[in-house]
Amino acid sequence: MSQVYIGYDFKVRPLQPGTEILIAELGYAGFESFVETEEGVTAYIQKEEWNQNILDAIHILKSEEFKIEYTFSEIEQINWNSEWEKNFNPIEVDGKCTVLAPFHPNKNFEYEIVIEPKMSFGTGHHETTFMMLQFILENNFEGKSVLDMGCGTAVLAILAEMRGASKLDAIDIDQWCFENSLENIQRNNCDNISVFLGDASLLVEKKYDIIIANINRNILLNDMEAYRKCLAKGGELYLSGFYEEDLPIIKETCNNLGFTFVENKEKNKWVAAKFKI
Repeated sequence: MSQVYIGYDFKVRPLQPGTEILIAELGYAGFESFVETEEGVTAYIQKEEWNQNILDAIHILKSEEFKIEYTFSEIEQINWNSEWEKNFNPIEVDGKCTVLAPFHPNKNFEYEIVIEPKMSFGTGHHETTFMMLQFILENNFEGKSVLDMGCGTAVLAILAEMRGASKLDAIDIDQWCFENSLENIQRNNCDNISVFLGDASLLVEKKYDIIIANINRNILLNDMEAYRKCLAKGGELYLSGFYEEDLPIIKETCNNLGFTFVENKEKNKWVAAKFKI
């Protein structure tokens, strides 16, 4: 007997961090599978776990900061690979790196990362992840110790290891991201990445040559001092997950902590920035 699901198709504006927040809340409400789309996310819950008031506890739907529209329908059976394949096309970064799913044919790139996204973030399709992949390709990671903060699928840590990083910690506060990172690390035959479930409180007594943090503006600002304390002298800090208009306050906060701004990238109003200490 096949399981019956209820599928919700959400259109979210602004897309991020709206989609990220929405998925987190839906997960707590009992939704078990998510497929990110160009306009938001499709979320699935088993019919036996569903009730008509299930969205009442989803606070972001009541927020004036986001506009979220949705439709839902009953689905008899779901081919998850088909769903991912429909919404996850391989990406290419600067002709050097490709991020693809297990069901995609291999390509002849210098760096080929296989990611099964499931309910996690970080397939490279979002502008912030794409720009961070660019930064990793452009800079020297050989023999460096690296922190991937808010790792999602661990795609950034995986590329950093492929680029020669010798010791890497990947941290995420989300249980599913933690588990999915472990799977993707194994899938890409990485040996030097340790994954931890938690937040910046795990950084006490740690030291890194490079910190990658692709999260959102508020968490970055809140945790910047923790990043500063665990970044080695001469270290590099790569930040993303915020908009163009947020760059001045990110720069100011970093400057007050002794960081020097190096450069930034912009893509569809999203920003990634590099700092040094």
